[in-house]
This record gives sequence, C-alpha cells and structure tokens, in this order.
Amino acid sequence: MAAYLSMGEAHRRIGDYLARVSRAISSSDGTALASLLAVSSAPASTPLTDALAAFPDFPRLAGDRFPNLSDFLVPLLRTIHSHSLQRYADAYSSFEKAASAFLQEFRNWESPWAMEAMHTVALEIRLLAEKADRELTTSGKNPDKLQAAGSFLMKVFGALAVKGPKRIGALYVTCQLFKIYFRLGTVNLCRSVIRSIETARNFDFEDFPVKDKVTYMYYTGRLEVFNENFLVADQKLTYALVHCNPQSESNLRRILKFLIPVKLSLGVLPKRILLEKHNLLEYADVVTSLKRGDLRLLRQALDRHEDQFLKSGVYLVLEKLELQVYQRLIKKIHIIQRQKEPAKAHQIKLDVVVKALKWLEIDMDVDEVECIMACLIYKNLIKGYFAHKSKVLVLSKQDPFPKLNGKPV
Repeated sequence: MAAYLSMGEAHRRIGDYLARVSRAISSSDGTALASLLAVSSAPASTPLTDALAAFPDFPRLAGDRFPNLSDFLVPLLRTIHSHSLQRYADAYSSFEKAASAFLQEFRNWESPWAMEAMHTVALEIRLLAEKADRELTTSGKNPDKLQAAGSFLMKVFGALAVKGPKRIGALYVTCQLFKIYFRLGTVNLCRSVIRSIETARNFDFEDFPVKDKVTYMYYTGRLEVFNENFLVADQKLTYALVHCNPQSESNLRRILKFLIPVKLSLGVLPKRILLEKHNLLEYADVVTSLKRGDLRLLRQALDRHEDQFLKSGVYLVLEKLELQVYQRLIKKIHIIQRQKEPAKAHQIKLDVVVKALKWLEIDMDVDEVECIMACLIYKNLIKGYFAHKSKVLVLSKQDPFPKLNGKPV
C-alpha cells in the first residue's frame, strides 16, 4: 500500500500528524496528545506508517515544519516507523530520545495539563522496552532496554515527586517501575520508590486515583509476600481486592492468586465457590489438605501445580503450610482418642502419629515425628509438652490447638 502512495499524499499525511501534535501542545489538550503518542497499540499499517515508508525524508520535514519541537517530533516519527517495521530495538531507542525531549518540556509547564500524555509516555517506554528486549534476546544480543526504561522512569518520577499538582501522577509512574522491577527480578529497587511515596510529605496517598492505588497495593502486597510479612501483605492485597473494579475479572484473579496463599498462611480457608468463580482451582486440594490434615494431598497438590506456584512466587509460602496440616492431623488423632479413651485423650503416642503418616504413604520414624511435634509446640500450633523418654506428646487440657486468628505461623 505504501508503494502506491504518492509523495504528495505521504507528505500531506505526515504534515497532518505533526500539526495535530503541535496543536495539542499549543492548546494544552492532554487527551489528544496522549492518543497521538500511543505507539505500541497502533496496528502495523496505518495511513501514517504508510506515509513514513513512502517518504523517507520525514525527519527533514519535521525539522523544517516545527523546528522548536524537532527534538521531540523527529525521534517520535522514527519510533512509529521502526515499530511498524517490527524493529523494536530501534523503536525503543528513538522513543527514549523523544520521551527525554518531552520530559524536558513537561518540567517547564507549570500546570499538569499534559499528565495523561506523560502517563502514555511512561507506559509506552515500558511496552517498547519489553518488545525490544524480546527482539534482542532472539538475536543473541544483550536485552538491556527494560533496564534503561527503568532508569528513564526514575527521572520521570523525580519530575513528579515535587510539591504542586503534578505529584498526583507519581503513583502511576511508580506502578510502571514496579512492573519493570518485577519482570527484571530486581524487586529490591522498589524500596526507594516506596519510601518516597509513603514517607514524603508532599504525597497524600488518598489523593491518588483509585486505579493507581489498587495497582500500588497489589505490587507492594506481593513484595510483602516475598518477605513473608503476611499480616501486612494481607492488608495490602485485601485493599487491592476491595477497591478493584468488580468488572475486571483478570485483575481480581491476579490479586487473589497472591491473597489466597496469604490467607491460608493466616489460617483463613477460602470457600470452593470462590475458587471456582475466579478459576483458581489449583488451590482446591491445598485447602482440602488443610481441612483433613492430609499431608499426602498437600504434597500432591504442590507437585501437580508446581510450575504455576513457582511462576507466581508462592510455592514456598504454600510449602510452609505443612505445619498447619500436621496440626490438623494431631487434632484428628486427639478427637479419635477422646472417643475411645477419654481419660488419656491428651496423651498421644508418637507411634500412633507414625502409623497415621504411614497410612498417608508418608514414611517417617519416631525421631522425625518428635522434631515436628517440637516445632508445632514452638510455633504455638499445639499447647503441651513432650515426654522424651516415653515418646508421648502431652497436650494441654485447655485449648490444646490454638487458632491462628490471623497470625502467621
């Protein structure tokens, strides 16, 4: 199609696009400007991309028409052209130049009229960097664009983290940084940004848009999961779930994927209807194993869904639920003994526990079981003491199995 486009028509289309960008800036129309900067979402072939292919001298055209905006417009056109040709590394490099020029202008504008456009720039630089890194990896080159995008977004964050109306856009950029750091596996870099948001006097968290607050709480909640701060993770992820758009099923599921392991660690078991509703049935057998005290079922569930749990980063969290399963098993043994021999219900021989585990096809000797019982007592999952010589677990007659009540093991 570009081959059949006349030079005159190509010239007109490019000029029209440049005029619309210039007009959006001069009229402070942030919404119009944002739509003109959305490169990665545009189809490969558009009237503009066809024109750029047919008129290779478009950099000179932009420079001659709008010399005061040439530092911004020339690399922007190069970005659009390279992206249409699927040369994503080139597209990213050009867009970073355009974004830097735009950031310089943005700093000089007193009002936040261009905030929507700046958010588009922040989003585009991340998306283009991801595409560029995939291209570089495929060609055997060093995928360094996403890291560069993170460095650029820190500059954007610095421009927003100031007193005045522009600070309202800082949380959106923070969330883009989180997405980059999580993808790169450099989540430790989140700390400095979190510290700026949560301790700086020029930020009031409640003033930020709800959508940004939900995303922020989701990522900081995930960080707390990795750090095993389950109480804080519960608060943050619950906030994200409660305030998330109820129509956004994918986001609800994304939040629950981390909130459910956190709740399980705190002794709160989700109902099966919730798992079915949000297509999270990989947790169904985990929940059942906790109810039954079935260690074999827990291990089978972890093995069956190992790839999913590892990819999400919750495998180790779920693996530590074994202690709760042991507690439930001992509680079941205690209930059975109380029915058969009430006077000695609080005395559980370790041999009985070994036999119960063997029935579940878990081979353990008495010494291993003794270690587990000692751990359960230490973690306050069982109240009692251990008679080492007689190999008997003596349970407290008052509340031998304390509830977690929202406290992590």
